[in-house]
Amino acid sequence: MLSSWVGNDCCSWERVMCDGVTRNVVSLHLRPDGLYSLQSKELSHSLGEVRHLKYLDLSFNYFQESQIPEFIGSLKELTYLNLSYSAFSGIIPHHIGNLSNLKILDLSSDKYSKRLIAHDMNWISGLSSLEHIDLSNVNLNGVKNLDIVLYKIPSLLQLRLKNCNLTMTHIFHTPHKFTTLSNLQYIDLSNNKLMGPIPTFPMKLTELDLSHNKLTGPIPIFIGKLTKLDLSYNHLNGSIPESFGRSRLLQVLNVAHNKLTGPIPTFSGNLTKLDLSYNHLNGSIPESFGRLVSLRSFSVSSNSLSGTIPISIGQLSKLHSFDVSHNSLEGVVYEAHFSNLSMLKHLNAASNTKLTFNVSLEWLPPFQLISVDLTSCKITNGFPQWLRNQIKLISLVLSNATISGPLPTWLRKMPIIPFINLSHNSLSGPLTNLPIGGTYDGEELRGLFLQNNLFNESIPTELCNRTDLEYLNLSWNRLTGKIPNCLQNLQNLKVMMLSSNRLSGSIPSFIQMLPLVLLNLNDNNFSGEFPKGLLDFSELGILDLGNNALCGKIPEWIPGTELVIFRLHGNNFTGGIPRSLCKNLKLQILDVAHNNFIGNIPHCLGELFNKAHSLDDYGPESSEETLLQVLNGIPLEFTKTLQFFINMDLSSNKLVGEIPVELTALQELVGLNLSNNHLGGGIPDNIGNMTALSSLDLSGNKLNGSIPSSIAALTFLSHLNLSNNNLSGQIPTGNQLQTLIDPSIYAGNKDLCGAPLHLCGPPFPNNYSNHEKPAFTLKNKYEVAGEPNKVWFYVDIMFGFATGFWGVIVLLMLKKQWRHKLFMFAEGIMYKIHVAVVVRVNKMKRGREAL
Repeated sequence: MLSSWVGNDCCSWERVMCDGVTRNVVSLHLRPDGLYSLQSKELSHSLGEVRHLKYLDLSFNYFQESQIPEFIGSLKELTYLNLSYSAFSGIIPHHIGNLSNLKILDLSSDKYSKRLIAHDMNWISGLSSLEHIDLSNVNLNGVKNLDIVLYKIPSLLQLRLKNCNLTMTHIFHTPHKFTTLSNLQYIDLSNNKLMGPIPTFPMKLTELDLSHNKLTGPIPIFIGKLTKLDLSYNHLNGSIPESFGRSRLLQVLNVAHNKLTGPIPTFSGNLTKLDLSYNHLNGSIPESFGRLVSLRSFSVSSNSLSGTIPISIGQLSKLHSFDVSHNSLEGVVYEAHFSNLSMLKHLNAASNTKLTFNVSLEWLPPFQLISVDLTSCKITNGFPQWLRNQIKLISLVLSNATISGPLPTWLRKMPIIPFINLSHNSLSGPLTNLPIGGTYDGEELRGLFLQNNLFNESIPTELCNRTDLEYLNLSWNRLTGKIPNCLQNLQNLKVMMLSSNRLSGSIPSFIQMLPLVLLNLNDNNFSGEFPKGLLDFSELGILDLGNNALCGKIPEWIPGTELVIFRLHGNNFTGGIPRSLCKNLKLQILDVAHNNFIGNIPHCLGELFNKAHSLDDYGPESSEETLLQVLNGIPLEFTKTLQFFINMDLSSNKLVGEIPVELTALQELVGLNLSNNHLGGGIPDNIGNMTALSSLDLSGNKLNGSIPSSIAALTFLSHLNLSNNNLSGQIPTGNQLQTLIDPSIYAGNKDLCGAPLHLCGPPFPNNYSNHEKPAFTLKNKYEVAGEPNKVWFYVDIMFGFATGFWGVIVLLMLKKQWRHKLFMFAEGIMYKIHVAVVVRVNKMKRGREAL
């Protein structure tokens, strides 16, 4: 099987062990240790003739999704069989059940491979000596009464059935059978489909993993002999049992991502890991935590905790990770909180807005951090001086931490920090003091986020040395000058955000050579033409060049992009809207407003905007992509909700022709703005098909004809502007239109009538020209019919009054119940008036007496 297996003495072969007396082969350790791995054709049937084999390890090979060979069932002396992560697939052969001496069986795989399947597990009952079984990622959905089968193996110590598509009926069909496995010490049923309350488990159990299921109800009080318990990612509620805090055996407790409430209990004992994150816990962090001397990892992130961080935390000398982020903690953190934390590697107190870090400028921490996140905390004394000796940092996040002033000079001398986020502060001065000299070869996220500060001067050329950089955000600063040409060295850059600065010059051509998925140069002073080739075969998904001084035509490009957002708002582009846009089937936002585009609206745009797409592929949350869009007539900035927004804005150009009927097929479009162009013709009759439309602006064009009645079908419409066109006829009514009562949305259409404008009437006489037709009112209804007919105006009024008055009288005479209610109502009103008058008179009398 191996090329090194030569000669007749197999006991001398690599990875082969023989019995020292009988010279029989007893062990084959064939796990690959390099690039080479065994394949299915090398798995010879002759292996089944090694009758005395006790140990067989074929794990981590690549058997090309072939089936497990049946001859393995003939190796009856086997005590150890490991076929894990070897790309086997198909049904597990029942012949494995012949291995009555087997103690360890591992058929696990990763969740990405084609999976092994088992429909009948009765063969397991033949493994009477089995102690450890791992079938993780094997599809056991078709197996029935698995608990009864396992009951027949009383020797079982460890059971690993992670991600096997199991439900409660598979494992707990007969609960008492499972609980009688008295020797069972370890159970992993994570990533399955278990629902309902947590079931009862064997008494001797020391480790239990039920994470990533759909378990509900409270956590049972009884903890038994458990040393490790993982209930994370379920739907458990209630409080954390006090018995957990009293257990001397419990070492690892993970109940993260549930719905637990109440305070954190007082813990004692030998806890090494405690994760209570992402629940609804309240109260404060107990002072007694300082006595958990074995604690290495502590997380209460994303709860509703208040109060201060106890100083006793500083006594946890073995603590590696401390995470209290996203709570409502307050008070001041001093040096004493870190006095003995010599092993601390990860510190996260982000999003505790009332928490202040106040340490002296001379303080040198006893630890060497790998990551620190103090987002939205208050940091006193400027940029933290204690960071100057943290030479192992991989992630530094001090966003929105009230830091002001220039970056310290010592920062430039520090080793490279792959991920830096200093955004949303008041940092000023040049960027030359950043620790950006060199590259980082690790797998961690590599980004530089300095947006929303007061940095000035030019982008430093030293930044070009960070060839490992993936994300760069320098938006919302005061940077000037041109984009350095040496940035072309950043051949790993995926996101470049330089918006809202004072950068100038042309957009460099090397931009198209970078593997960018997001490019935002909005709100600068860039000039020149659209970069040629920028969109040819690129992976660019978000392009924002808005609010610059760019000009010229937009070139047609070779289809290959997957543009989701295309924004050229507020430039001087000319020519037609490129048809290449129609090849971008993922297009979600198109904003070319406030340019000088001419020609017709491409009909093919009606084939786009079909659905909102996830923006997760265009950078981490820290990239904070924001976009200014006009919706409901108001400029709005979209950030978190950007991926759910679908908009087309072609306003303020010189577009001509008619509104393409094809656009009415855009049923997912939220906003459509075609205002201030030279569009003619009518509004498409089936505009009511655009069912998601919230904002529609067609103002400032030359549209004519009537407003289609289907517009009343736009039930989400909250903003409408049809002003300054040549529309005529009656304004449709119904549904959402009844809430749009501002007359200005129809202004400048002299032949429109109906609410909220004046009432509609009969046709005007032919002797009126189009420019002479008066506004229609109740008064001129009679004027246009001739002066002698004015008298009929008053006759109509008198007749209407008489009809209404006598109609009410007759009804009251005929309906005794109505008459009685009217008199009672009138009597009540008179009584209230009488009381009010008496009270008022008495007050006036008292006022005069006081004088």
